[in-house]
Amino acid sequence: MPTPSLPLDQVLQGDCLDLLETLPAASVDLVFADPPYNLQLQQELYRPNRTRVAAVDDEWDHFGSFQAYDDFSRKWLTACRRVLKDTGALWVIGTYHNIFRLGAILQDIGYWILNSVVWVKTNPMPNFRGVRFTNAHETLIWASVRKGARYTFNHHAMKNLNDDLQMRSDWLIPLCTGAERIKDGGGKKVHSTQKPEALLYRVILSSTRPGDVVLDPFFGSGTTGAVAKKLCRRWIGIEREPHYVEVARQRIAAVQPALPGDLFPVPRPPRGAAARLPFGRLLENGLLQPGQALYFRQDRSQAARLRPDGHLELDGAEGSIHALASHLLGAPANGWELWFYEKDGELHCINELRQRLRFT
Repeated sequence: MPTPSLPLDQVLQGDCLDLLETLPAASVDLVFADPPYNLQLQQELYRPNRTRVAAVDDEWDHFGSFQAYDDFSRKWLTACRRVLKDTGALWVIGTYHNIFRLGAILQDIGYWILNSVVWVKTNPMPNFRGVRFTNAHETLIWASVRKGARYTFNHHAMKNLNDDLQMRSDWLIPLCTGAERIKDGGGKKVHSTQKPEALLYRVILSSTRPGDVVLDPFFGSGTTGAVAKKLCRRWIGIEREPHYVEVARQRIAAVQPALPGDLFPVPRPPRGAAARLPFGRLLENGLLQPGQALYFRQDRSQAARLRPDGHLELDGAEGSIHALASHLLGAPANGWELWFYEKDGELHCINELRQRLRFT
């Protein structure tokens, strides 16, 4: 029987358990999964002004029991392990409702947990009843296919993105809001659990290489595919709901890869302080694009190329905005004041972009 080919850069409509079986074994480099949370909501939630909170109450998040949820989770996690390469890895995200159950199942079926990452939401929904702590984070588990398996981790890219500091496992990223949030014609959000592109940027940049295949078995509105395309990775999405499929296809079709590219919001700085802002945040917010030219001291003859990890390349030299500026000057330098980008035919200092982010 011939080996089935991979449906690269496509959204497949249908049940993930059925469609995962159609993919070749050991064919995918990374799985990112945002499965149903099984929230077990008991009643509707209202704000103090009596407006109803649009919580996650979709049919796809309903399970009859913990056992039913565990059975479903074990099946899709096992199916994903079959399609992952020996060097592949899986990321799965969840809340306190489901992430501990998923972690136990991962270990039971042979995955090896590499890290748990805490996504700290800088703008979480309050606990309106005041009966619990504000739930301000979600947890991501990163796992290889087995103990001792090789996997991809772009340590230097993540360090570069964070201004040459090793990136930690607590990620401060806002919820998906504003222009990034996909809404219908009536202004209602299309998907109740749309993740910020910032989150997927870090996941995909950290644990894949350009050209790798990223699979999302719960594709939703297509965030994984959009970021994968920007970062020059191949992608496959599986989604059961026809409406989400169409939204995702239209969204991804509009993405223009600029080498590996991206978007990414940042937290508001504390009052009375200028919060440290790594240069990589300009990339993550889409204010600058990988492959874009930055000009040293407004000199168009000295055009450095911006890499996806936030470092610059010019005439065989490579480094951070500060290191490359120091190399060109032959003295210590503040790169924020010395590199310029082009907009509408004019050159502007990148420090303007930093200030815009600080007070957004």
